Amino acid sequence: MSAQANFTEKKYLTVLLFVTSLFFCWGVALTLGDVLNRHFQHVLHISKSRSGLVQLSLFGAYAVMGIPAGAFMKRFGYKKGILLGLGLYALGAFLFIPAAEAASFNFFRFALFILACGLATLETVAHPLIAALGDQRTSDQRINFSQSFNGLGGVIGPAIGSYCILKAGQEHSGDLLAVRDLYMVIGFVIALLGLAFLFIKIPSLHTAHAVSDGGGGNIKQLLRRKHFVFAAVAQFFNVAAQGGTWAYFINYGHDVMELSDEKSGYFFSLSMVMLMAGRFAGTALMRFIAPYKLLAVFAGMNILMCIIVAQQLGWISFIALIMINFFFSIMFPTIFSLGLKDLGRHTQQASSFIVMGVVGGGIFPPLMGLIANHSVAEAYYLPIVCYLVILLFGYSYPRLAKF
Repeated sequence: MSAQANFTEKKYLTVLLFVTSLFFCWGVALTLGDVLNRHFQHVLHISKSRSGLVQLSLFGAYAVMGIPAGAFMKRFGYKKGILLGLGLYALGAFLFIPAAEAASFNFFRFALFILACGLATLETVAHPLIAALGDQRTSDQRINFSQSFNGLGGVIGPAIGSYCILKAGQEHSGDLLAVRDLYMVIGFVIALLGLAFLFIKIPSLHTAHAVSDGGGGNIKQLLRRKHFVFAAVAQFFNVAAQGGTWAYFINYGHDVMELSDEKSGYFFSLSMVMLMAGRFAGTALMRFIAPYKLLAVFAGMNILMCIIVAQQLGWISFIALIMINFFFSIMFPTIFSLGLKDLGRHTQQASSFIVMGVVGGGIFPPLMGLIANHSVAEAYYLPIVCYLVILLFGYSYPRLAKF
């Protein structure tokens, strides 16, 4: 291998760009869920804690679909795995049409669950695929680069949602027809994307992390790899913090800052700009700073941000809330990539388990909602626990990777 590993190779470029577009698509879907969270509170007259079940439907699908998606990918390959994910994504979006007609919160949750099964499948396939599109030494950079476009989708999602759904005074701001129409368009776009992917050829790949075999092929062998086990735990807490922070961002803007839902949604979109900026900055910094060190530093910064948010210091606290996304930015892809290193033939199976950790994003928002029913600001003390786990993972990683 050369002294300076290339970011990727020319033969992988088309696939890399297409798969990166998938990161954008699920960024839109996940952050639109946070807009729906607030809209359902208003239109369907549900509490903050019950609206947190939106995130349970989204992220809970990852726990259900993680292992089946990994098994499907192992049996049928990357391409069919992506097509399955896009198909479920489109189906879930189209289910919003009957859900809106029924005006049923549970029907919407079912539609979101099917949609999120598609997202879980795409994430299970996309991360090891991106890692395999080049030298292992640059896999962290590739995953963070692709995740940067997940951040771009996160910017677009709440901006579209705020304009189409939350904007006060428009014809359907107080009902579910705007939600129906928006998701119908999303369904058609994703279906067309799946059709286009049929014509893209994926070149023969070697697993990017296949430096060592790690022994036999059963799960017991995988669970002996301490860096993988801690990565799966860290990812659970990481997405838990993400889910809770995003779910009540608009509520914080409305309740604490006394902004309209629409303006709060636009600030949420701004916070996603910070997430995207953080991922590009993190990708660059990782050429000089070890990824696990940067992860620990960013986790420590978010502990500080959460403390400031909970103090209700006006714009100082609101800026800290926006900055959480900057420091959160590198966590998901970096934990994912660190957890997959040197797993050999276990890599695809390990990807399934790490994706399952995303269920944390479904469990945490209802818990934060119980506090947010009384004080949205104080609810932001809860993610501190999550960032402490992530900090410990980053700090301990060099020792964990030896086993």
